[in-house]
Amino acid sequence: MLEEINKKIEDAIKREGYSVRGMRIVGKVVSIRMRRTATIEREIVKYFKKYKRWSVVKSKVHVHIPEGIHVDVGDVIEVGQTRKISKTKSWIITKIVKKGGEKK
Repeated sequence: MLEEINKKIEDAIKREGYSVRGMRIVGKVVSIRMRRTATIEREIVKYFKKYKRWSVVKSKVHVHIPEGIHVDVGDVIEVGQTRKISKTKSWIITKIVKKGGEKK
């Protein structure tokens, strides 16, 4: 099922004229309140040499949802960097890794 959805995402990206270039990150959808925009949160584990401790830093990113694609809060998605779409969006969904209610 996810393979079909990911194929639709690839087709939608091409149809809208975006090209993925640069970084790719994986994050969890935390909000879909804006039209065709989702907010994802990713966790970055950092080591602080001075304190000899590991720390988890969270980062939120706004991503573009291509036409005809549906994501829910809790889904784990992969996003790729693209050209600026709006003031805060420069990422687009490239793949759905895991749906919110599924077990891996």
